[in-house]
Amino acid sequence: MNHTQYKFIQSFACIATVIIVLSGCQAKRLENTKELSREIKASQIKRVTNTQLVYTIDEWGKKISKITEKTLEKELATNPEKGTAVCKDLSQIPLINAMEKEYGVHIQLLGEADISNTDLNPKEKELLEAYLYSAKSKTAVTDNVQQLNDTLIVYNVPATAESPICKACMPDQEISFAVWRLLFNKKDMIRKLDAKALKE
Repeated sequence: MNHTQYKFIQSFACIATVIIVLSGCQAKRLENTKELSREIKASQIKRVTNTQLVYTIDEWGKKISKITEKTLEKELATNPEKGTAVCKDLSQIPLINAMEKEYGVHIQLLGEADISNTDLNPKEKELLEAYLYSAKSKTAVTDNVQQLNDTLIVYNVPATAESPICKACMPDQEISFAVWRLLFNKKDMIRKLDAKALKE
């Protein structure tokens, strides 16, 4: 092998190495670009009206509460010994925990005792009293969306009266009664919303 051929092979090897390194960087750059574009999309200024937020929460609330109720019923049937602990902290159930993260919502189950819960907003206590009255008089009730303050909106709906959840999670109550509480933070919601998909 003469000197010219050696130089050529050496140059070719250098170029090949550079191409391999660059293609590796390119793949990483593409991955980072996807993450960056997701972050940029989430932080873009979105014009979302209160009406659109309430509509979205109503839509999400119906879906989340149904899935949560079925999931909790299944958990209570499979692991009855964990009933009390799971009822108090629903995020122990992986699917419910995943929904809380996905929708930026805090999910709780309220009972009669929560009417005197100091952590609840007065509006929520009034609604809880109204739901309890309806449960006692066996009148039909619907779900409810309330704005609690500038940052928080809550979705409430009673658990199905026939559901084993009421007895398993609220054993000291005379009446079969439990209410889902889905607490949404406006800021977190807006970050997750696709403004183009919102209804006017």
